[in-house]
Amino acid sequence: MKSMSFVVALLAGSAVGSAARPAHANEAPASHQGWNLIWSDEFNTPGAPDPSKWGYDIGTGYNGWGNHELEYYTDRTENARIENGNLVIEARREIFQSSDYTSARLVSRKKVDWLYGRIEVRAQLPTGHGVWPAIWMLPTDSSYGGWPKSGEIDIMEQVGFDPNTVHGSIHTFAYNWMSHTQKTATATVQDATTTFHVYAMEWAPDSISIFVDSNKYLTFMREQGGDWKTWPFDKEFYLVLNIAVGGFWGGQNGVDDSIFPQQMKIDYVRLYKAAQ
Repeated sequence: MKSMSFVVALLAGSAVGSAARPAHANEAPASHQGWNLIWSDEFNTPGAPDPSKWGYDIGTGYNGWGNHELEYYTDRTENARIENGNLVIEARREIFQSSDYTSARLVSRKKVDWLYGRIEVRAQLPTGHGVWPAIWMLPTDSSYGGWPKSGEIDIMEQVGFDPNTVHGSIHTFAYNWMSHTQKTATATVQDATTTFHVYAMEWAPDSISIFVDSNKYLTFMREQGGDWKTWPFDKEFYLVLNIAVGGFWGGQNGVDDSIFPQQMKIDYVRLYKAAQ
């Protein structure tokens, strides 16, 4: 599938609550609230995720993907599959390739990459000490250099030992977790592990906003006179969907092996541009 670039203007959102289940299957709305749908995956066909839309990061990565994570990411349907109208990402306790856990990390890189717009991911999160699910974005090409120089956008992160708190964060060369300067905020979602919620991001040439349902809880503005060190977000990014196990944050309070398997269920992923 051809990589897509979109340059759009954005609207803001604004008391978090459960998101009512919307029309599904081929009933994805072509537009809503000033936005036009340009791409989606509704996860309606059982089996493996659509290879024209999703690839995988495989293995353990360098230093546990830079976070001391414990899982081995696979491309098996045991760890990522479509069933009952949802993408299921499943973290498992099993010995695999010398690791004690398996999971999946799906990426849209070089399949669906974009610049500016709104993305919505409707998901139900896992729970339990040791899991670390995330819905986030990385640069397609590291034009300004390796992490964090080219940026990272965390639309949703949650750690299983604190299941009712979701986090949105922005990382750049100037602002990142290694120096404890990342731009971040949290929202309380009391039923995040039992109910689907919409995790969304709106990205414009001068701002990035993070939402859960209709609650906008983080806005990061481009600084006047700033350069790539504070705003590398003028290049294409791609989406990452994963559950990590352990790691410097997810494993902060240990890993409870009795909780596995754990799943993040995703009802849909939808990309929008602003209506003209």
